[in-house]
Amino acid sequence: MAEAEAGWRFGYGTDGLPVVRYQRGEREGLPWADRLDVVGHHPDPAVPARYVLAEMAGWVVSGPVPLGRELLRRGATPLRHGHTMHRSLVDAPPAGGWPSWARTPLREGFQVVPCDRGATELDGPSRAAFRPGHPDHRPEAQGDDPVRRMAELLSGSVIGPLLPASALVVDDADRVAAGAVLTDWDGLPWIAHVFRDPDLGYPGLGRDLLRRVLAGIAADGATGIGLAVTEGNRARQLYESLGFSVTRSTLTVIVP
Repeated sequence: MAEAEAGWRFGYGTDGLPVVRYQRGEREGLPWADRLDVVGHHPDPAVPARYVLAEMAGWVVSGPVPLGRELLRRGATPLRHGHTMHRSLVDAPPAGGWPSWARTPLREGFQVVPCDRGATELDGPSRAAFRPGHPDHRPEAQGDDPVRRMAELLSGSVIGPLLPASALVVDDADRVAAGAVLTDWDGLPWIAHVFRDPDLGYPGLGRDLLRRVLAGIAADGATGIGLAVTEGNRARQLYESLGFSVTRSTLTVIVP
């Protein structure tokens, strides 16, 4: 049984005590229990796992790693092992202050432009960044439309409205080489999508773009920013070098 309270839904056991809390959404066309946390003292992940299996069959669940592993052991399908990372934009500014990052130079032939291109123009370089073998590669399934997913992200219907600090990098042929899409996720600036087209060369472009984007959002008055990265993605080391640290790790699974 689940009840809602202040944006959270609570799941209760047969004893009437809360077992889990989560935020209801939709993912992969299925009901989604996002940010699921275990409530109360349940050191054994089998306890909340039994609730999830009984009450959320067919759902996508994003929750603590021990719970996710228990659900996998019981037949769940893995979707993603991810980490949430945050950076304060007030504490530990870069050496030279944020203006020094705002002036990060790009290689000759590349320039930063606003993120005002259409989804089709961003789709190609975005997919090139996440080819087979990449931890974030997403095989196209029947009925899947990556351009539509990109359009939904840019429209603000997925992870909140687009922020003006979002930016693209284009080459001298006006081709999109990289992008950083920032959104307002429940009041927190969020790096919802970042990519670099490897076919256009320029290793290190992601770092240079993110430095400029972080400087831009700091100049806009934001005090912090977050992102999510998949386990095994080497970009995590880049984010850590830019001052981000892991604040939460989750496993996302489809409950059998």
